[in-house]
Amino acid sequence: MSPPPTSRFPRSLIFAFVAALIAGLALTVAQTPAKAAGTLLSQAKPVTASSTENAGTPATAAVDGDLGTRWSSAAADPQWLQVDLGTSSAITQVALNWETAYAKAFQIQTSANGTNWTTVYSTTTGTGGNQTLDVTGTGRYVRLYTTTRATQWGVSLWEFKVYGSTGTGPAACGTANAALNRPATASSTENAGTPASAAVDGNTGTRWSSAAADPQWLQVDLGSSQAVCGVQLAWETAYAKAYQIQVSDNGTNWTNAYSTTTGPGATELITLSGTGRYVRVYTTARATQYGVSLWEFQVFTGGDGTTPPTSPPPSGDAKLLSYNKPATASTYQDANSCVGCTASKAFDEDPATRWATSDSNGWVDPGWISVDLGATAHITQVVLQWDPAYAVSYQIQVSPDNTNWTSIYSTTTGKGFKETLNVDGTGRYVRMYGTQRSNGYGYSLWTFDVYGTGGNPTTPPATPPNPGNPEHLVWSDEFNGAAGTKPDTSKWTQDTGGGQNGELEYYTNGDNTAMDGNGNLVIEARKENVEGHQYTSGRINTSDHFNFTYGHVEARIKVSGTQGLWPAFWMLGSNFKTGTPWPNSGEIDIMEHVGKVADSVYSTLHAPAYNGGNGYGQPYTVAGSDFASDFHTYAVDWDSSHMTFSVDGHAFFTADKATIESTRGPWVYDHPFYIILNNAVGGDWPGAPDASTVFPQRMLIDYVRVSQ
Repeated sequence: MSPPPTSRFPRSLIFAFVAALIAGLALTVAQTPAKAAGTLLSQAKPVTASSTENAGTPATAAVDGDLGTRWSSAAADPQWLQVDLGTSSAITQVALNWETAYAKAFQIQTSANGTNWTTVYSTTTGTGGNQTLDVTGTGRYVRLYTTTRATQWGVSLWEFKVYGSTGTGPAACGTANAALNRPATASSTENAGTPASAAVDGNTGTRWSSAAADPQWLQVDLGSSQAVCGVQLAWETAYAKAYQIQVSDNGTNWTNAYSTTTGPGATELITLSGTGRYVRVYTTARATQYGVSLWEFQVFTGGDGTTPPTSPPPSGDAKLLSYNKPATASTYQDANSCVGCTASKAFDEDPATRWATSDSNGWVDPGWISVDLGATAHITQVVLQWDPAYAVSYQIQVSPDNTNWTSIYSTTTGKGFKETLNVDGTGRYVRMYGTQRSNGYGYSLWTFDVYGTGGNPTTPPATPPNPGNPEHLVWSDEFNGAAGTKPDTSKWTQDTGGGQNGELEYYTNGDNTAMDGNGNLVIEARKENVEGHQYTSGRINTSDHFNFTYGHVEARIKVSGTQGLWPAFWMLGSNFKTGTPWPNSGEIDIMEHVGKVADSVYSTLHAPAYNGGNGYGQPYTVAGSDFASDFHTYAVDWDSSHMTFSVDGHAFFTADKATIESTRGPWVYDHPFYIILNNAVGGDWPGAPDASTVFPQRMLIDYVRVSQ
């Protein structure tokens, strides 16, 4: 089945941070005496290196557990080998099994994000051979960083082993934006249309910009003193080269938590450690002749056991009482964009279905929806996930007989999106009674969850388990077949036919998809007439063979790169194959690239409330580069609370479930998905090929791997 129309069209939306971001990696070292090594964490984990001597000595050979294979670097200093453990871990020991070409001077370093490194061991008198180094530290990433070789060759390791345990380090930094919609002030504003508040409103279409002078600052009040473990700066083109991140208890006396004079602009994820009620970015050198400007300034808290404020869970023995219970409403819609939007859809625990009042007679006040819990219950919490047609004024009411109602909650300032209401009431029936709509439409709820004790609850479906800790490889394709060999039919299905989104190619049944004999799958786009199309290409998916929920998903890809080309590595909800329409199925775009924007790739989520050009995502840009010039590793780490996207081990965008639900709409990613690879031609986003376009265009995939 072909993918749905209007999918895979991202826009730059900055709501991000690294779920494994860790504050304060203060570490100590003791090489002897030896101590318990802990669990081997590094074997078969994703690994990268500064260079390789040749194709026979890749970085992966140092973590494959095979003493007959090795990594070796180019003959130059410095060099590094880096392993991604998949989650923040307590590191207790590193074992180096050197080949003859060893390093005399090197460091062992750890990092929370693969960018900012802390040294946990250093020597200038390395001995080669087998070295076992006892260390104490925490991080998701561990690397060997060599600065002086012992021979004229590069450096080479038979094995690089990292030992320790997961989940025992400092508390992870929160992924919720503590600065969202908090009071913000600034040293200056360029004009009335670029106020300080625009940098903390969660909208990447609005920005703060300053006057054209140094210094400048933007300050946010978190409302209480909190442990600050990181910030994200989404710069407009007018960025700062030199700036500090500062914290304060009173908004007057400031302490530096981070400082740089080489800021790169674009989007910066910064690990830091500090405590304060106020956080500010203080810029001292602009990169342009204009002022400084931020689309978004996000602040992340926690890291030492303090976590961002969240809605409290139901207390005591409370459980979900409303799942699949009989429901009624004032009206319901069954037409246009909301077919079959009955009251029951708000209680089915499917975040992609909703109730809406009728478009013919229900766009009036009042409007209501009610659920029968089956027996008298003590109600302690109600959770509403609103569609944009939400209630500004409404009540939560309970009744013993579905006739006489008592209000247990009332508001005239409803904000929509997700509202978690702690209440106290008793009744068999619970209803939302809306008296003022937010706009000219009716009322609509994706979910209406009632928690408490009593009633006659039906047990909801079990939630999928999160990935293992540590994760283990569960599926892969290394594409090591002979030249001309087609993709493994036990793993991939050819997805034939015309493309969507205005694409111009015809996807053939394998004619454009084959191994090159050098360890790569090639998806080749060609200019040729087939089935009424001017171009051909290939698209393959795992839907008939491998579907999964959560994990680390990555592929090493060399994208095509000319005007009109649109290569992608993405996932689609498996229920799409059984009749759930897009975007209700959900879509996870791990990587998209368009030839006309050579220096960027994009990661985007699509769901019923945010899709197409309004998808929830972010670009990864390396200014002046061309992603089509080399292989890069594209990955997502996905669990029940977030997804973190990375390129070459650099995490650049985190989609946090709580943030999405409170700012965009339902999270629809807690069910199986399947993998898709394709090399599209034309389309609404990249545009059509033109006179500058070169054919054929090859998308090369070295491997695809999934760990859980």
